[in-house]
Amino acid sequence: MKQLYKYILLVLTASAMAMGAMAQDASSSTSVMRRGGGRDRNKGTTPQNNVTERMQARMAETPTSDADLSWMRVIYRQLDLTKDKNTPLYFPEEPTEGQESLFRIIMRLLANDQLLAYEYLDGRELFTDQYRIKVRDMLDRFHIYYSDAKGSSEKHPKFNIEESDVPANEVLSYYIIERYEFDNRRNRMRTRVEAICPVLHRTDDFGAEAVKYPMFWIKMDDLRPFLSTQNIFTSDDNNLATCTYDDFFQLGLYEGDIYKTRNLRNKSMAQLYPDPEDLKRAQDSIQQRLDGFGKKLWVPSLEELAAIREAKEQAEIEAEEKAAAEEAVANGEEVKADDTKKNTRRSSVRRSSTKKETKKKSKPTKVKRAKAPKAAANSGAARSVRNRRK
Repeated sequence: MKQLYKYILLVLTASAMAMGAMAQDASSSTSVMRRGGGRDRNKGTTPQNNVTERMQARMAETPTSDADLSWMRVIYRQLDLTKDKNTPLYFPEEPTEGQESLFRIIMRLLANDQLLAYEYLDGRELFTDQYRIKVRDMLDRFHIYYSDAKGSSEKHPKFNIEESDVPANEVLSYYIIERYEFDNRRNRMRTRVEAICPVLHRTDDFGAEAVKYPMFWIKMDDLRPFLSTQNIFTSDDNNLATCTYDDFFQLGLYEGDIYKTRNLRNKSMAQLYPDPEDLKRAQDSIQQRLDGFGKKLWVPSLEELAAIREAKEQAEIEAEEKAAAEEAVANGEEVKADDTKKNTRRSSVRRSSTKKETKKKSKPTKVKRAKAPKAAANSGAARSVRNRRK
């Protein structure tokens, strides 16, 4: 009987724990909801968050020590969501069929106290507890309406924000921090996004140009586990959501202009290069150096060498065409497309003929040796013919 009582007590305690867990899950549901509580009416429109602590610990990356790095550079980029490559971060504007924009995911996690945000410090990003922001103050600063959710406390505040009050249509750009690193221990070059900052574009009542308001910084390592569960569309030609937000950033599918690099003077590119043309040249130069550093680390293959050789020959042909056209214009002659084609064919023929001549000249000339006279059929002694007349 005692064993039976123990078994009944165990069953009752297990059922009570299960009911408590279900009630806790129901109270800690997503805090960004539709007006009038229409979440049950449109099932599947709000993506559910199934990220566990075990999943977060698995996806967390250990920071690379500076002792293992031989080279590193920090780049600040601005992602314009009006560009075609960055539109997957903006659309859909309203959650539909399990799809949700990046800013709505961030706001839902902040409202549910599942994500940490840090102050936007112009040129000095410190992700420490001293610079953590309070979500309530952030919502008041940007005039986002909210209400306290169930289970909210001073240490762990939670908020209910209706979907119509989320300013997703005003977030038209993002700031990201990229780190280009070469790891000596793993012998690899990689680029990773360290943090992301949503930027509000708001206009005043007079319809002037929109003013940018950077909201807060979020560490990408804290956001990655949640982004890996959201599939997105990346192309209009394929209507299957085959990519996640995490893949979008890991593979570098975005497009952004460099607006700052980490430097000793802590100045942006616009401050260093006030002229727009100089700014564009500086941005292109930095991008070429970043791409060239990774390419120069490895020995090119035979196919790459052949492509480089063909590109050089094509550049030489184009330079000859340009020089011939300029000379003809200087002489007052008209240049036709057929003439340029003939000139390029002649130049290519000359180049091939010169290669053949050099090959012929490089070959050593063979010295012909005199052939030895053939021996007579009769191998006997030859008679002298000096005194034959006698």
